[in-house]
Amino acid sequence: MNLKRKAIIMNPEEVRRAIVRISHEIVEANGGIGDVILVGIRKRGAPLAERIRKQITQIEGEEVPLGVLDITLYRDDVHKVAPQPLVGTTDIPVSVENKVVVLVDDVLFTGRTVRAAMDAVIDFGRPRAIQLAVLVDRGHRELPIRADFVGKNVPTSHREVVKVLLSETDGQDEVNIAEIGEE
Repeated sequence: MNLKRKAIIMNPEEVRRAIVRISHEIVEANGGIGDVILVGIRKRGAPLAERIRKQITQIEGEEVPLGVLDITLYRDDVHKVAPQPLVGTTDIPVSVENKVVVLVDDVLFTGRTVRAAMDAVIDFGRPRAIQLAVLVDRGHRELPIRADFVGKNVPTSHREVVKVLLSETDGQDEVNIAEIGEE
């Protein structure tokens, strides 16, 4: 796939501010963090969840439990990904029973990743609620899923790709839009 970068839509400071805002919104929406568990969806949701956790610790003075979720085997297109897909580790260190699980991901697009993540979480128990925090919501939902906490809403076309770069995985913080070009 040939991608041509069109624009930077979030610079490092805008990414930082979005994470601060999302963190405050999570605390406020849940009346604190007593029953909250953050769960980052691999790959870029995990470092975002860790950043939100650090920010909430600064706000509340205590740590929120943090988990990491690999949804590979829950995907509805797992058979198209690879004959033997690579499965990463899932680690949710506390029970989700009757807790508020906040799923964290980088981009919300069709909703299929989030559906897979909800299925995976429910295999660990029955949370009281599942909420969703995303850095970017780009629209084009195929399932009735919406984010509770959004860093930035970015209307896109189907010919565009939203690329989130994080220092933990890519060496820099930036969100850009690229257009799928002709081969």
